[in-house]
Amino acid sequence: MRVVIIGGTGNISIPIVRLLLQQGHEVTCYNRGQSPGLPDGARVIIGDRHDRPAYEAAMQREAFDAAIDMIGFTPEDAESNLRAFRGISHFIHTSTVCTYGIDYDWLPVTEDHPLRPITQYGRDKARMDSIYLAAYHGDGFPVTIIRPSTTHGPKQGLTRQIAWDYAWLDRIRKGKPIIVCGDGKALHSFLHVDDAAPAYAGVLGRQKCIGQTYNLVDRGFTTWEQYHRAAMQVIGREVELIGVPLADLRTLNIPAFAICDEIFAHNVIYSAEKLFRDVPEFNPRYTLTAAIAHILDAMDAAGRVPNSDDILWEDRVIAAQRAVRAVSLA
Repeated sequence: MRVVIIGGTGNISIPIVRLLLQQGHEVTCYNRGQSPGLPDGARVIIGDRHDRPAYEAAMQREAFDAAIDMIGFTPEDAESNLRAFRGISHFIHTSTVCTYGIDYDWLPVTEDHPLRPITQYGRDKARMDSIYLAAYHGDGFPVTIIRPSTTHGPKQGLTRQIAWDYAWLDRIRKGKPIIVCGDGKALHSFLHVDDAAPAYAGVLGRQKCIGQTYNLVDRGFTTWEQYHRAAMQVIGREVELIGVPLADLRTLNIPAFAICDEIFAHNVIYSAEKLFRDVPEFNPRYTLTAAIAHILDAMDAAGRVPNSDDILWEDRVIAAQRAVRAVSLA
């Protein structure tokens, strides 16, 4: 099958490209040619999707069998794709579980749950989902929607609960305490990128998946306390977890804190039973510790773990939290 991937060099994209090539597909990536890491054997078309006429003309001219959009973020991107991929056999849109928001009617969240996004990213993705599904029901546009949760891998690195930050790994290595939000018991879903790729490849060309939406997560859940302790196990050093209430964290101007406030501070549990049922190739194999070890090795090799001694905000917050705990009302 001739498959085009819009993007192709991102966190989830690279394993998808690699797997499709291994399966014998002819893979083309359409991107700006600015990011390294594309697996050998993939063809590249350099272009900018925001030059709508050129992008749409190129996709129509190539007449691919299938397309996977990894970098569609706005309703305008969706409208452009409907024009670009007229006549295609299968189109896969990468959405997000952020479309559900954090106010749930039931857990785990299934694909038929109402969408209540709280971020602009989630609202835009939800609008894109709606555009594609309307095109499917109205005109037969052959779309499948995939909603990943936290899908980590060597390209992205190992995030943490309270911020988009990697210095926490160095803190553990040096025996420094690290902060969690509240008691660290918020539930979360993690998936290694190599386990995500078979879902995309398995959906591709499968007729019963057209017109469907799938959550892309593993079964079960993990607390953030368990996640951070799994990293300690991999690193080989135990450190203290310091819980700070979400309301306090919001006041402290922590760099890159929005990811916690909007997602990681809350219980986010999703069901992928529909995906397991329809795509038997989707069979996650990485344990949490194995995933962390694999990703940390890649981060170390690339020198991507910062020196925590150069980053002072966490020690200051910990000192303030300990001072609060030391206060006696007696």
